[in-house]
Amino acid sequence: MALQDRLDAFKADFESGRFPSLKPTREMLDIMHRATDELIAGAQAQRARKAGDVAPEFTLKDSDGKPVSSRERLAKGPLVVSFYRGVWCPYCNMELQALQAALPEIAARGASLVAISPQTAANSRKSQRDNKLGFPILSDVKSEVANAFGIRFALQDYLIELYKSFKNDLPAFNDDPAWVLPMPARFVIGTDGIIAYAEVNPDYTQRPDPSELLPVLDGLNASRAA
Repeated sequence: MALQDRLDAFKADFESGRFPSLKPTREMLDIMHRATDELIAGAQAQRARKAGDVAPEFTLKDSDGKPVSSRERLAKGPLVVSFYRGVWCPYCNMELQALQAALPEIAARGASLVAISPQTAANSRKSQRDNKLGFPILSDVKSEVANAFGIRFALQDYLIELYKSFKNDLPAFNDDPAWVLPMPARFVIGTDGIIAYAEVNPDYTQRPDPSELLPVLDGLNASRAA
């Protein structure tokens, strides 16, 4: 099943109250929809880094505390970067699982894959363990790298209250008092440091299929071989 089909099925089940542990009210759903609509209307996604831009360099720690450098990764081949919200987000977990399934195809094209979230190392380890991931999850303290890519945003006050009711305590998950998140985003960076592919979506329930990455990586390899 394609990633978006899985996401759509989960969203339908969630909004119809089919999960015994959480049955959202109409008011809760309206708040979530309003927050997404306002983020879309703000057009921040359109101002984020896009294909053709120079990618911000970064060095972040993985879940074991080891530094991972984008420059060092790019010295070996293209780099796929996925920004996600955190271990508490079911849509993000489904995306991570889809990326894991695509990892052999990505690696076969000489590329590496990293996921970046604002959460603590302990929560990154939980993400890796629960989703059986074979690629590193990096902790973006205070979402500074997300900000460099133009995708960090602050949650609205009314959405913060809703998250608290869901026990999604972002300051605890991220060890950061600010209620900020990255918009889900995926980038492919060529060995020249230029972004070859960018997908940023303010609607966290919408994610591109990892299969879209493969033609981009094929094109980068063809350019390098020419």
